Amino acid sequence: MFWTKYLFVAGPHRRSTVIWIIKRKYGFLSDDVKSVRTVVTPDISKIRNIGIMAHIDAGKTTTTERMLFYSGYIRALGDVDDGDTVTDFMAQERERGITIQSAAVTFDWKNHRINLIDTPGHVDFTLEVERSLRVLDGAVAVFDASAGVEAQTLTVWRQAQKHHVPCIGFLNKMDKPMANLNLCIESIKEKMHTTPILLQIPVGCGKSFSGLVDVLTKEQLTWKTQSKNDDGRSFNVQPLEQSEPALVEAVKEARAFLIEQVADLDDEFAELLLTDFSDNFDAVPSIKIKEALRRVTLARKAIPILCGSSLKNKGVQPLLDAIIAYLPDPSQRHHDVIQWYKEDLCALAFKVIHDKQRGPLVFVRIYSGTLKAQTAVQNINRDCTERVSRLVVPFANQYVEIPSITAGNIALTVGLKQTVTGDTIVASKASAAAALRRAQDKKGEKDSVKVILTGIEVPDPVFFCTIEPPSMAKQTDLENALSCLQREDPSLKVRVDPDSGQTILCGMGELHIDIIHDRIRREHGIETHLGPLQVAYRETVTQKAKSTDTLDRTIGERRHVVTVEVSVEPSDDTGSSSKFTFQTDSPNQLSADLKQAIENGVHSSFLQGPLLGYPVQGVSTEIQSVSLEPGTSPAMVSACVSRCVQKAMRAAGAQVLEPVMSLEVTVGEDYLGSVLGDLAQRRGTVRDIQSRHSDKVLLATVPLAEMMGYSTALRSLTSGTATFSLELDTYEAMNPQDQNMLLKRVAGLL
Repeated sequence: MFWTKYLFVAGPHRRSTVIWIIKRKYGFLSDDVKSVRTVVTPDISKIRNIGIMAHIDAGKTTTTERMLFYSGYIRALGDVDDGDTVTDFMAQERERGITIQSAAVTFDWKNHRINLIDTPGHVDFTLEVERSLRVLDGAVAVFDASAGVEAQTLTVWRQAQKHHVPCIGFLNKMDKPMANLNLCIESIKEKMHTTPILLQIPVGCGKSFSGLVDVLTKEQLTWKTQSKNDDGRSFNVQPLEQSEPALVEAVKEARAFLIEQVADLDDEFAELLLTDFSDNFDAVPSIKIKEALRRVTLARKAIPILCGSSLKNKGVQPLLDAIIAYLPDPSQRHHDVIQWYKEDLCALAFKVIHDKQRGPLVFVRIYSGTLKAQTAVQNINRDCTERVSRLVVPFANQYVEIPSITAGNIALTVGLKQTVTGDTIVASKASAAAALRRAQDKKGEKDSVKVILTGIEVPDPVFFCTIEPPSMAKQTDLENALSCLQREDPSLKVRVDPDSGQTILCGMGELHIDIIHDRIRREHGIETHLGPLQVAYRETVTQKAKSTDTLDRTIGERRHVVTVEVSVEPSDDTGSSSKFTFQTDSPNQLSADLKQAIENGVHSSFLQGPLLGYPVQGVSTEIQSVSLEPGTSPAMVSACVSRCVQKAMRAAGAQVLEPVMSLEVTVGEDYLGSVLGDLAQRRGTVRDIQSRHSDKVLLATVPLAEMMGYSTALRSLTSGTATFSLELDTYEAMNPQDQNMLLKRVAGLL
C-alpha cells in the first residue's frame, strides 16, 4: 500500500495512530468510528490536567506508557530500556533511558479527557517540572516502594506545594524484593509533612506481589500473569470475603483507620459519621468516603496513596480511576486574574519547542475564553500582536490539528514568533484594558493591579563553560541554534565574555550542558567545541567601606561632571540578592531620570565583582550623595555610580562565595567507608547517615567545585552499586586558603 513507508517510519508503538490518521483522511472509517478518535472538547468537569512527578528512576515514564496503553491510545507497550516509549521521544532520552524534556499527551479514560505531562526526574531539568506544575491542576507523585521519599521527590513536592497543586501518590515497584509499604508511608509523613491516606493494600510483596485490595470497596483485584508477554489489561475482581482471614482483618483495620483520618480532616464527613453511623463505622458507604476524600485532596490536607507495579502491568487502571475521582477539574482551580477576563480569552504560554517544518510551537494553557486558529492575539508581556495560524493537540511528538480549544485545555499553537515561557496571551488590547478596568473598580486601586498571569521563576545556573564553533563561518549558525535552545529552555543562559569575546554557556549541571551540546550537534548539525566546565561563583564583601568618585569628561562641546559618594556593607542575609538605598531625604532632591540612572549604575556594578568578575550578592549599598553640574547626561551618572561602587567593594574586602550542594548517596554498607573517605577529600560535611533496608543513605553538603566527575568516581568506588543526587543548597564563603588557590588558578599561576 502507498502508506507503508509511513508505518515503517512511525515505529511499532505508533503505527495504530498512523493507520487511524490515514484511514480517517481517506474515508475508510465510519462516522461512528471517527467520533471515537476525533478531538472533541468535553465538558470542563470531564477534563483532568495532570502531571507525573517523582525522583529519577521511580517509574514515571513507564507509568505513563501503561496509561496510554490501557486507554487505547497505543496498541503495544513500549519500554524505557528499549527506548521505544511514547513520551521519551528525543534521541538523548532513548540513549540514556531518562526523561529530559517534559512531554504532553492527551487521551480519554471513562468519558474523561486527561491531558498528561510526563516530567523529568533529574535535578538538572527541574525547570521542566516547575513550568509544568505551574499550569496543571493536579499531579501524581510516583514513589519507588523500596526507597520511599528520595531527594528529588522532596524537590518536586515543594514545587507542587508552591503552585498549590493537589496530589495523589502511587507506590510503584511493589514487585521489588525490598518493597516496603510501611517504610513508604512513614517517610511520606516525616519528610513531606503531609497525611498519607492508604486506599489500597498490596496482596503479596516482592516477587509474590499479585494484586491489590481496595480499602473503600473491600474488593480484591488480582492480575494473573499467564506469560511474560501478559499486558495486564484483564484482572479479576472479587469480594474480599473470599480471601484469607488475615487479609480480611488487615483491610478492616485499614478501612477504620482511613475513616478516622478523613473525619479528622473533613468536618462534613465527621458530622455524617456522628449523625448516621455513630454505632457502626464499617457501614459507611464507599461513595460517601470518596466524596469526603475528594474534598480533602482538593484542599491539600492529605495525599491519597495507591500502589502497584507499572513494569509488571499491575495497578495502573485503578490509578487512572483515582485521577478522575480525586484530582480537580479546571473549574475547581481558582486563579485571581481569570475573574477579570470573564468570557474573554486568557492563556499562559508555558513551554516552547522548535519543529523543523512548523517553526516554534508554543504550549498554552487556556484559563478562560476560547482560542481559535487563524486569529490574532495580544501578548501582554511583550506588548505585541501575534497571529495563531494553527492549533494542534499534543500526542508526545505527534499532533492532531483542531479548529479551536476552550478553557481548561492545553494545546500547541503554531505562528507565535515572539512569545516565550511565562507570557500571558489575551484576545486583544481592548480585552486586556477591560480586564484592568474591572480589577481596578473591584479593588479600588489604580497602580498596583495586574491582569497578567504569574510566570515561572527561573533558577540561576551553577555551571558554565565556553562554546566555540568549528570555524567562524559557523558562528552565525551557532548563535541561531543557541537562540532557539534558550527560547525552549529558560534555565539555559548564554552570554558573551566582554574581555575575550568568547560565547559562554551557563547551565544547571554537567548533564544539562552535555545534553545542550549534543542537541546542537544532532539537531543543528554544528560540531562545537566546549571549554572546561567551570563553577558559577558569587562575590560579596566582608566589612563596611565608603568611597567617593568624580567623573569629569568633555564630549564634543558638552562637559559632564558628577561626584558620587557611596557606602557598602554586608547585608544580613548573604544568600540574598544585592540591594541599595538612598540616604534619608536624598531621593526628594533627585529627578526620576536621575534616580533611574543611579539605580542602573548600582545594578551594573553588581554584575561583576571586584575579585574575579562574578555576580555580587549579599551586599547592601547606600547612595550618600550625588552632585552634578547642569547638562550632565544620565549615562555619565550611571558610569560614575558603577565605578564608585566597584571602588567601595574593593575597599570593603571582597570575598568569593562558592555554591554548596546537598548530596544524598545510597550505598551498600560494605562501601560506606570508601565513600566517606572520598567525601572528606572533597571538603564534604556529613550531616546524617540513615539506614534503608541493607543500604545506607548518606546525607552531606559538599562544594560544587569538588563534584566534577563524581558520577564516574562513585561508580569506581562502589562497583556501580551506589546512586546519588545533587541539589543546590546555598552559597558559602570560601576559606582564605581555598580562595587564594582559586585566584591563582584563574590567573594562570597554577
